Amino acid sequence: MPAGLRLFLGYAFGILVLIGLSLRTVVDLAISAPVSFEGLVVMSLLAYTIFTITLVLQRKEAARGLALGLSSLTIPAVPILALGGLLGPAILIALLAVALFYGLTRPAVRSYLNEP
Repeated sequence: MPAGLRLFLGYAFGILVLIGLSLRTVVDLAISAPVSFEGLVVMSLLAYTIFTITLVLQRKEAARGLALGLSSLTIPAVPILALGGLLGPAILIALLAVALFYGLTRPAVRSYLNEP
């Protein structure tokens, strides 16, 4: 497995950890209102992440586009953190974004994800 996909899988499992940690808040919101914007966003992100991880592990061609889409979540995080005064984390997220996009656009990833 190419290093870019390994980095992506680490990133995706990190997203799953963050979703798991935020589920308590989503469940508390569901008690007062069965459908909330936050709940929809978290559940959509959960489904998208699990589906993308599944396709990467199955070596499907469609996984590359979905992985790039999931990696694009790092882009708005950089200015949000920078404007919030968190310059250190903003630089780390920017470096992660560059590494993800560089790794996922390599020819080795394209040849590895070869199942139709």
